[in-house]
Amino acid sequence: MPALVIFIIFSFSFYVYYKIRYVRSERPIERRFLSAKASVALGLFVALFGINQLFLYQTTVTYIIAAIFIILGFGSAWAGYRAYRYYLPQAVEEAEAAKQK
Repeated sequence: MPALVIFIIFSFSFYVYYKIRYVRSERPIERRFLSAKASVALGLFVALFGINQLFLYQTTVTYIIAAIFIILGFGSAWAGYRAYRYYLPQAVEEAEAAKQK
């Protein structure tokens, strides 16, 4: 599935992008916000990688490991999304306060 591979590459690219921004950021709430976004991207990467394995190999071991990847990936993406929603208003407030200084 070429489309799935493209989504896997994009999600990993976003993970690297947000981690680089996380390291370069100096504001504490923005760092947590970027970490949450990176968690969503990494979770999607792991889940999509698990789904991709289902199409490549047809063994019982693959089904078990892919199921673990899918569950852990979507769980991580969900937790990252919840953290993203929690830190979004605080990050906006922190950015506005930084602009006023």
